[in-house]
Amino acid sequence: MADFTFHHGGVSVPSLDEAIAWYGRVLGFELERRFYIEAARSHAAMVRKGPLRFEIFEVEGAAPLPEDRRHPPRDVKTHGNKHVAFRVLDLEVFLAEMEQKGADVAFVVREAFGKGCFIRDCAGNLIEFVEEAAD
Repeated sequence: MADFTFHHGGVSVPSLDEAIAWYGRVLGFELERRFYIEAARSHAAMVRKGPLRFEIFEVEGAAPLPEDRRHPPRDVKTHGNKHVAFRVLDLEVFLAEMEQKGADVAFVVREAFGKGCFIRDCAGNLIEFVEEAAD
C-alpha cells in the first residue's frame, strides 16, 4: 500500500480575515499563506501550528452552516465529513484556557472510555480535542 501522512483539514467560513484572526488568537495557528482558487471563487489561506495545518475558505455565495452541524450529537446524524480532532495532555487545563480566551465550547465528554470536548470556531465549525496519553 502507498505510504501517506496527514497534511491538513479544511473549513469554509463567511470571513477569511476573521477566521485567520480566530485560529491565531484561540489556537495559536500562524498564517502560512493566502491564495485565490479561481475554480471555486474562493479566497483561501493555510494556517499552521507546527506540523498541523488548516485550510480556510471564504467562498463567494456560500450557504451558511446548517444549525444541525453546530452540535456534535446532531451533526453525526448527517453523512459527510464531521470534524478534525487534536490531542491535548489535560482536558481540564485546555478547557480553562478556552474559557479564558472566550472560545465557544459546544460539548464536553467525560466518560469511562475517554475525555474530550468540541469547540466551535468563529463560523460554528466543530473542532474536537481529546485527552489521551502520549504514545
